[in-house]
Parts: sequence; structure tokens; C-alpha cells
Amino acid sequence: MNAFVRYATILAYKIYYNFHLEGVENIPQDKAMVLASNHRSYADPVLLTMPMKLPVTYMAKEELFQGNKLFAAFITMLGAFPVKRGAGDMKIIEDSVAILKSNRHVVIFPEGTRSKDGKVGRGKSGVALIAAKSGADVLPCGIIFEGEKLHFRSKLTVRFGKVIPASEIAVEDASPKELKAVKTRIMDAIRELVEGKEENIVNET
Repeated sequence: MNAFVRYATILAYKIYYNFHLEGVENIPQDKAMVLASNHRSYADPVLLTMPMKLPVTYMAKEELFQGNKLFAAFITMLGAFPVKRGAGDMKIIEDSVAILKSNRHVVIFPEGTRSKDGKVGRGKSGVALIAAKSGADVLPCGIIFEGEKLHFRSKLTVRFGKVIPASEIAVEDASPKELKAVKTRIMDAIRELVEGKEENIVNET
């Protein structure tokens, strides 16, 4: 998302919603990372892309590219790439690692589905495997609003936490036990952001 589109989108969201970005100072702008976030709405990829200067890529179900061509072009512009349901997990992981190595952020929603009540689920270990295989840092993110859906002037907050360095979540053999531990650390960081317990959220945009 180029600078003009980024600022225009932020302004539009501030007009329509009671919108806040927090913890933007925690975002390194010179290296690709795994952006790991809770999942609340179809707008989540756009929300996470707004403050990023490096290009952002995220997975989207293949069906979204097969209907409205204008919508398909729009999400492609935002960095979406199609994922076929039932495709092997390793293919998705390999594609994500390649994207990270090309210096593009990869957005991952470890829960795998949207939360209707705002509570953060347990998540899946794919995020841990992608982080481990790519050697990328992980930026935990939290998207917060009340209710199941966004409405006009809903309070909408996007929080970015402290980066989890790759060195702190490295694994030796990617065993289920190791991946579960990494996944748990990432999900705990997301949960703290959503529940408002992150101590280093200071600046608001």
C-alpha cells in the first residue's frame, strides 16, 4: 500500500469509525516479518496493512478470486494470494516462507477463522512452523472492537506489540512439542494486546 493510499485509508476509517492505531512505534520498517493477529472481520488485512511501509501479503480462500473481478483485483492489489481449500499445509508454508524471503510481510491469522465475540482462540501451529522455517521475527497484533460486526462510529483499535525475535522462537527439529510452545507464546502475546495488557503500547495515531 503506497503512502497516499495508506493515509487516505486511515483518514477514511477515522471518519467512518472511532478508529485508533496503537503501538506503531513497535513496527520495524526495514525487514519482513510474520504479522500474527487475531481475526475479527474481513477488513482485518486492510487494518494491518495501513501502517506498513514494506509490502504485505496475506492468504485468502480461492473462492474470493473467482467471483467479482473488481473485488478480486482489489484484494490482489492489497497483497492477497489464493489458497485452495484442501491444499497441503506444506505448500502453503513453503509459499509463505518464499514470500518472507522476498522481503514482504506475511499476515497470518492463527485462529483460522473469525471470532464473533472478540475472544482469542487457541490458534494453530502453522504460524510457528512458518516463523521457524523462514527465520523471520514475529509481530503480534490485536484487533479490538465490541460486538460481532463493525458499525458506523464503532470504536475500532488496532494494536501492534513488541516484536518477538526469531532467535527467541527458534526450534531444533520442529517437533510438535516445540511448535506448540512457539504457537502458545505467539497467541499469548496476541491475547495480551486484545485484553489491553501490553505495557509498551504508548503512541496512538
